[in-house]
Order: sequence, then structure tokens, then C-alpha cells
Amino acid sequence: MIVNAAILGLLGLIVGSFLAAVSVRLPAEEDVVLKPSHCHSCGVTLKPWRLVPVVSWLVLRGRCADCRAAISPRYPLIETAGGLIGVWAAVHGGGWIMMAATAVLGWQLLLIALVDAEHFWLPDVLTFPLIATGIGAAALIARDWPVDAVIGAVAGFGLLWLIAFLYRVWRKRDGLGGGDPFLFAGAGAWIGWIGLPSVLLWACAVGFSLVAARLIVRRRVRGDDRLPFGSLLAVGIWLVWLYGPLGLQPA
Repeated sequence: MIVNAAILGLLGLIVGSFLAAVSVRLPAEEDVVLKPSHCHSCGVTLKPWRLVPVVSWLVLRGRCADCRAAISPRYPLIETAGGLIGVWAAVHGGGWIMMAATAVLGWQLLLIALVDAEHFWLPDVLTFPLIATGIGAAALIARDWPVDAVIGAVAGFGLLWLIAFLYRVWRKRDGLGGGDPFLFAGAGAWIGWIGLPSVLLWACAVGFSLVAARLIVRRRVRGDDRLPFGSLLAVGIWLVWLYGPLGLQPA
């Protein structure tokens, strides 16, 4: 377990560095693959030794080596989160295929949660791959046709699309973003249709907790306040994948 945790943890730091860059570049419509890493203040291309996850930020004390502009701590925090997801996947166990699947799911959900929390946006380029990897993981784990995953994806999309449609008819305004049904389709692909209600329950529980926290610190809460529902769903998907649907023992 220790070796697996070390390997996936180090890999997670590298993946986290990439996710941190994507979470900034994607909303800005910048190239996320070919464009070299650079300082957002002076534009200087970063040398390899300045791209070591977490370590480079600590050595440089959170500042660019050229212009001394501050580098946001979000970068090492996201890198650390990526590493922790890798360790978590190793601890969760289940063989290399299962550990790899858990890590891949966690890294995808981390990026989705970040982008939605900061921009209230769930682009297809993030949700569609979640569906594809869910179906692929199901095929590898079961070593059979991923029928359940496909049914889960269709059920997830259909359920949330229907909820969004009924809300629009009832309230005469949108209550969910256009990307939420596709994210829920990804949920169904990964955890199956039987886990979808649990994902919604977890998402609602986290959402209510956020509202309660705002009330505790005496911040105003209004009926038209927005919550990043995609981020809440990401938490629910992760928990159901790890621990199974509520009230049922994981397989």
C-alpha cells in the first residue's frame, strides 16, 4: 500500500499541476496543451526547475523569479489536492485497475469542481470525457460490455434534464446550468443508475451546509443566490464511488 500510495501520490502532484493550469487557461480560452507554462505577470516562459509541483512555489516563496510578482497559492493547493487524491485512491485499494480508475475519477472531478466553483460553467470538454472514462472504466473493471454504465449515463442525463425542464416551466427561469445534465450522465456512467439518488442527496447536503455556514457568519442569503451545483455533484459522485449508495453496501 505504501509503494502504491507513493507512486499515485507523486503522479497526482504532476497531474494536479496540469489541472491547475487548465483551470486557468480553459476559461480564458488559452491553449491548454501546446502553450508553454509562463508567468501571468511578465510572460516569461518558466524553466523546468520552476515547474516542480509545490516545491518550486515554496522555494520561490510564492513569487516569480523574474518579475517578483506574487504567484497565487491556488497552484500548490491544487497540486497538493491532486497528490492527496492519488494517495486516497491507493488507500481505497481494489487492485491496480480500480486504483487507477479511482484516481482518474478524482482528478476529473477536481477540475470540474474548480471550474464550476469559480465560473459557474461546466464545459463539454470536461463533462463528455467524464462519461467516456466512466464507461471505459466499467468495461475494464467488469471485463464485459459496460451495459450498466451506459444505462446509468442515459438515466443520469434524462433525470437531471427533466428536473431542469420542470423547474423552467414552474419558475419561468433556469434553475440548472446546461452542463449539469451531462455531468450527471458522467455520474451515472461511473456509479450506475442505482447510485444517482445518493449523489443528489450528498450534493443537497453539501449545499445546505454551505448555506448554513453563510447564515452562521451572518451573511445574507437570498432565494436567487447561485450555488455551483456542478461542484456539489462532484462531491456527491466522489463519495458514492468510494463508499457506495446510501443505505447499501459497496460492491
